[in-house]
Amino acid sequence: MTDVNIDWDNLGFDFQPTKTMFVSKCEDGKTWKDVGLVPFGNFEISPAACVLNYGQGIFEGMKALRTKNDEIVLFRPIENGQRFYDSAIRLCMPPYDPARYVERVKEVVKANVEYVPPYGKGALYIRPNMLGTGSMLGVAPAPSYTLFIWVNPVGPYFKGGFNPINLEITKKYHRAAPKGCGAAKTICNYAPSMYAAIEAKKRGFAQILYLDAAKETYIEEVGAANFFAVIDNVLITPRAPKDGSILPGITRKSVLQLAKDKLGMKVEERDVSYEEVFKASEVFCTGTAAVVTPIGSITYEGKEYEYVGGKVGEITQKLYDLLTKIQLLEEPDPYGWVVKVE
Repeated sequence: MTDVNIDWDNLGFDFQPTKTMFVSKCEDGKTWKDVGLVPFGNFEISPAACVLNYGQGIFEGMKALRTKNDEIVLFRPIENGQRFYDSAIRLCMPPYDPARYVERVKEVVKANVEYVPPYGKGALYIRPNMLGTGSMLGVAPAPSYTLFIWVNPVGPYFKGGFNPINLEITKKYHRAAPKGCGAAKTICNYAPSMYAAIEAKKRGFAQILYLDAAKETYIEEVGAANFFAVIDNVLITPRAPKDGSILPGITRKSVLQLAKDKLGMKVEERDVSYEEVFKASEVFCTGTAAVVTPIGSITYEGKEYEYVGGKVGEITQKLYDLLTKIQLLEEPDPYGWVVKVE
């Protein structure tokens, strides 16, 4: 690994410029033509671009990891490619073939291999974007598009690493509406969530726990992560995409499979009320950035509900260990989830 001027031991989840990114263009609104690898840097965009005026943009989040044997691996990249495809359809954008997407991701990782942190020090976060960059005035799909993939070395998403976080349930804000675009990974889902998160952090919470917009009864998501609860030894998670309001997470999907196959647990994807969650034995959240993050407490209307004495629960720990060891090729991967970057 070529040395770069990065303090690997104190790596946070912050922007760190790298060397190379990938670019593809769609000038006719239908066909993608790959420009290829270019130096990481700024590019020009018209003030009339659809993405700037109407928010027509999507993105993905992935990680490249370095194993003990110094191999670089991706986790279920075709799933990200398919979600990127589905999100494009939802936002009236020309979809990019998932298999082609995976190959382009590999190219970018290989071109920036010196930025993949050493084993156990973090990951190379991969950020594919697709934007409606064509100029326009009326509310309609853009006439042309730009796709680009850039990378960034990162440490833990939550500053405490694999330690329980404290959440607050809100009825003041909603993340997404039924039959909306919450199931698509679109940029317009994220800016509105910032205000609620900032308010929660001022009160000492790591994130907000959102309820459904229709009844304000059922748990939906933890900011930008999926939610899980262990109730009577059953692993329960809100249904996704649930009428378009919950993002179908890839880590979420993997955890459900591991709980069923490796822990022999019954799993349920269903509506789960916040009152049920108060009686859970363990709760945690999942995501590409968050991986599996234990939740130590949930506060609702000023009352705190603590789990496992504020410590990491046994099932949460087992699922974290199983997932991360498969991701790093330290446990057998019977599902073919891990893809080497060669």
